[in-house]
Amino acid sequence: MTSINVDSLEETLPTGPQIVLPGDQLPASASGLLADAPTAPVVKLGPGLLMEEDSIEAIKAGVLKHASVGNRWWVESNQRRYVAAQGESVVGVVTGKTVEHYKVDIGAAQQALLGVLAFEGASKRNKPDIKIGALVYCRVTLANKDMEAELECFNPTTGKADGYGELKSGFMIKTSLGLARRLLDPKTLIMRLLGQHIPFETAIGMNGKIWINSASPKHTILICNAIKNSEFLNEQECATMVKSLIEKA
Repeated sequence: MTSINVDSLEETLPTGPQIVLPGDQLPASASGLLADAPTAPVVKLGPGLLMEEDSIEAIKAGVLKHASVGNRWWVESNQRRYVAAQGESVVGVVTGKTVEHYKVDIGAAQQALLGVLAFEGASKRNKPDIKIGALVYCRVTLANKDMEAELECFNPTTGKADGYGELKSGFMIKTSLGLARRLLDPKTLIMRLLGQHIPFETAIGMNGKIWINSASPKHTILICNAIKNSEFLNEQECATMVKSLIEKA
């Protein structure tokens, strides 16, 4: 993720949802940036945006998105292949192991590397033993188009796992990248509706892989189906669908 200073950029664009295309020039104050974060001196650019000299350029088509926490901007689209970005949380499958790293499939063009010491409390004498085929919930620490992405399974701020690590039991589904990002929004209705009826835990990867675990396989399957079906439904249709699934369960 790239950081830039916004003091030298004076142009503004209209507020509201904005669709961008590759090559579009976007000043850092796009869509009311300064109004949303008047005290933030730095803009952080995520996937789909690139800093070129004194301007920001879109490098893929999609909707320009903003998160006030950290003053982050990115382009959201439903592309099929995930492109790793620093700071994003992902769900991956361990596909190999060397002395120093695990190889993890996160759905990108190349497999990512997860250090054997990149876990809470890990040391040379106390390393986690993760088997090939296991699911892991990780954070991207290094992302470069010419190199394999690097991962870690702890929160760098606290040094604690904070939910990262091996995911045991449960089931993983694959969704579009757009749906996965929407599910991370607390305002998304489908997760709240399901939580009102069924206790469950989930790890949502921004790479479109979602891990779900509940008390029974029947409930896990119900939750998986509800999430995948919700992608193109409005709030009323989501509520009707969840009610129907719960009544049939």
